[in-house]
Amino acid sequence: MYEPQRKRILVVDDDGNVRDSLFTILTDTGFQVLTAENFAESVAILHETQCDLVLTDLCLPDATGMDVISHVKNEAPATEVILMTGHGSLDVTIQAIKQGAYYYIDKPCALDRLLALVNRALELATLKRENETLKQNLIVDSQTFGMVGRDPKLHQIIQTIRTAAPSDASVLIEGESGTGKELIAAAFHAQSQRSAAPFIRINCAAIPHELIESELFGYQKGAFTGADRDKRGLIEAANGGTLLLDEIAEMPVHLQTKLLRVLQERKLRRIGDEREIDTNFRLVSATNRDTSALLEGGLLRKDLYFRISTIKIKVPALRERLDDVPLIAQHFLDRFNVKYGKQIRGLSQAALSRLLHYHWPGNIRELESVVERAVLFCRGNELMPECLPDELQRPGQTHCCFVIPPMISMEEIEREAILQTLERTSGNIRRTAQILRCPRPTFYRKLKKFGIKVQRTDRSVASR
Repeated sequence: MYEPQRKRILVVDDDGNVRDSLFTILTDTGFQVLTAENFAESVAILHETQCDLVLTDLCLPDATGMDVISHVKNEAPATEVILMTGHGSLDVTIQAIKQGAYYYIDKPCALDRLLALVNRALELATLKRENETLKQNLIVDSQTFGMVGRDPKLHQIIQTIRTAAPSDASVLIEGESGTGKELIAAAFHAQSQRSAAPFIRINCAAIPHELIESELFGYQKGAFTGADRDKRGLIEAANGGTLLLDEIAEMPVHLQTKLLRVLQERKLRRIGDEREIDTNFRLVSATNRDTSALLEGGLLRKDLYFRISTIKIKVPALRERLDDVPLIAQHFLDRFNVKYGKQIRGLSQAALSRLLHYHWPGNIRELESVVERAVLFCRGNELMPECLPDELQRPGQTHCCFVIPPMISMEEIEREAILQTLERTSGNIRRTAQILRCPRPTFYRKLKKFGIKVQRTDRSVASR
């Protein structure tokens, strides 16, 4: 069973006995405790480690507790501070709270009062962090419909949703499993004039062929053995809203004909019923297969294809947008930090390298699962390679010897390679050109192109 990461508390006090006493009490209570004996040491710790709560003395050798409060609230507003003082007064209380402290306690204080204050302050800190994360997620989601990344293909999809969602045009979404087709379908519904009506989803591959018809069209009582009541179909249930048919190519061909008629006439007939029912819904279809191959193989009727693909979206596989992997991984990391009570800041370069060199057959859905597992197994404040599952640990996973940062152009890579090699050779142009396997005349042209001026302090290593 999962056990949330222990809350982290920093105790700042120049009295060693007080530090030791609080360390023992709070550690025994189940908290992770760090200690500092002055302001400078506390700043250094807070720079390296995210804390949930700071307990600080008012009088410190190099500053005051008020300085600690100000620093914490400027650098980490979600971290709560409790001021400890042996010189308590109403003025001190007011000033501390004005500067952002949760509260203050007199020294010495009763153990039950201390722990009660600590627990309440930690609850507030957790709530603030969750609210801030949710707020940021809502801002991002409202702009990009929950889709994360900078890839031009993704931005084109987002623009298509903004442009076409208000219409009633049918949409066909094509892409591998796990690429986010259902998220795109939900965005079309949410941005449409039908957003207040039902969004009905059905996966044609998950339902036996003999049951798809009754699920979609419904049936009348007595239509077949076991039909002991009238049943409304999912097309009827989507009236006024949006119907998502996922893996539409798995629908039997004879039902494709029946669906085409519904789309053309906007009427349907339940199985075993003579009456026709008016329908009013928007159809969004999705498939993880290539529609050209489906049409050639006769698995998807051409007349139905033309009817359902007024707007066609091709969702890129994750391996086609690897520059987005760090952004998506951080997005999932933030989400699972909140879900599991963790405080992991990010991914190590080594872990990120594993993610960037993996093929991602399961696409974004697989990346989400990988990050969730890594968060659960992470013991520090950074995701390391050992936190990743076995399939990302296999030797020979990557054929690359180094990782190129995302969103870097070829010219930037070339310029950086020249600069770093010049630095290693102390500005020796001849040697640098040799290492980079670049003819000297070409190398000089590149220096001029990139505006690189070589400073040679040692003429014995000059290129001439």
